Amino acid sequence: MFSFKRFVTDLMLYRKAMLVSLLIFAAGVALGAANADTLTRLILSDLEKLGEYSRQLSQTKTPELHFFTFIFLNNALKSVAIMVLGGLLGIMPSVFLLMNGVALGYVVAAAASRGEHVLDVIVRGLLPHGIIEIPAILIASGFGLQFGYLAIKSLGELGARDPGERTVDWRGFFKTFFRGACWVVLLLVVAAVIESTLTFYLVRS
Repeated sequence: MFSFKRFVTDLMLYRKAMLVSLLIFAAGVALGAANADTLTRLILSDLEKLGEYSRQLSQTKTPELHFFTFIFLNNALKSVAIMVLGGLLGIMPSVFLLMNGVALGYVVAAAASRGEHVLDVIVRGLLPHGIIEIPAILIASGFGLQFGYLAIKSLGELGARDPGERTVDWRGFFKTFFRGACWVVLLLVVAAVIESTLTFYLVRS
């Protein structure tokens, strides 16, 4: 049931949804990078709040544990929610991917505008945990998009008189869905450990 080999097979089975997930995210990155100045004005207050919260966590007796808890719960709850909400015609995963891509593109572009070395920002601040976290988010969103696609397809087959004419295998999909959710959460645990330790020290050094 929880075989990694089966999980990879599931990803290949839904490769079109995974590709769409990647393309939407990439579009968000491009949009965020191209509109960094405008986005700065729009989300400055949110960034300040996040920065203040980050400073509070870093001043606790066990900052690594607090950062891990915050990062993991934030990413895991959002990712699983996006998988489930994908059943609403795939709208929420699309919005989630676009906004996360915009945020990533903005961070890199804003760092460049401040004169920071972009490669250094990517290698030290994003790559250690992002190499696991970003694919996990893309996979979760891909499952959500597949859920939305099957929901639309199922609605289109409601008028079929013969049950044999209905092609959506919900039982099979939910098996892969549950397996995917488990592996996504596991990947996010690893990413949160890396971000709250290695990335935390690299950024502070």
